[in-house]
Amino acid sequence: MDIFVVDAFTDQHFKGNSAAIMPVTTFPEASLMQRIAAENNLSETAFILRNSENNYAIRWFSPLTEIDFCGHATLASAFVLYEYYNLKGKITFTTEHVGTLTVEQNHDGNIEMNFPCQAGLEVMPPQALLDGLSIAPIKVLQNRQAYIAVLPNEQAVHDIVCDSELLKQLAPHDIVVTAQSSQYDFVSRYFWPANGGYEDPVTGSIHTALAPYWAQQLDKREVTAYQASQRGGVLHCKMIEDDRIIISGSAVLYLRGKVYL
Repeated sequence: MDIFVVDAFTDQHFKGNSAAIMPVTTFPEASLMQRIAAENNLSETAFILRNSENNYAIRWFSPLTEIDFCGHATLASAFVLYEYYNLKGKITFTTEHVGTLTVEQNHDGNIEMNFPCQAGLEVMPPQALLDGLSIAPIKVLQNRQAYIAVLPNEQAVHDIVCDSELLKQLAPHDIVVTAQSSQYDFVSRYFWPANGGYEDPVTGSIHTALAPYWAQQLDKREVTAYQASQRGGVLHCKMIEDDRIIISGSAVLYLRGKVYL
């Protein structure tokens, strides 16, 4: 099986978020895909299956479980198809849980992904969330993927410490912390102990909730985000409809090889 490892939402090696991309002629059994993802031990392994010209089915696996929606591995998959399978123009990815995703490469090489907005609604925070964060949020929202904890300032996002055992109680939801930024429009960090690990380096999918929130708060249609993990990554977000968003970024190849099973 072919395998590509791509650093997404960055133009530098060892930054952004790594994804393993594995083009297949038929999807293996889910249990085998899960074992492969665990062996790869990256935030995500994406399996892509060609349906027709420029149309692919995509499935995403963390080392622990199959994931409903992953932005950085979608970007990495498109990068592989453009750079190593000579695809041109718009690529359509079909998914089980978030519908059809379309992707295009613009003139400067950045990859633009058309995603559904998944805005959060303000909620009363669960006690496990409050106890699991070292800094109290000023507001908490929730969408289908995660709790969104708005922190008092940008430094709090950098300083916060999370208790993984407490945050696991929020499963199946993850937790993202965010605040307005001086250099970017907003910053965030993403923790997913129940579904993938302690902290995800760059999480494209959660920006379908973060970007609409900050676009409304800042009264802007376009916002730039920085995910302030150890690796870090930049995401460009543009509201195009009330229910659709363009999230774009760059990618760089780290590894190309074969998996033998």
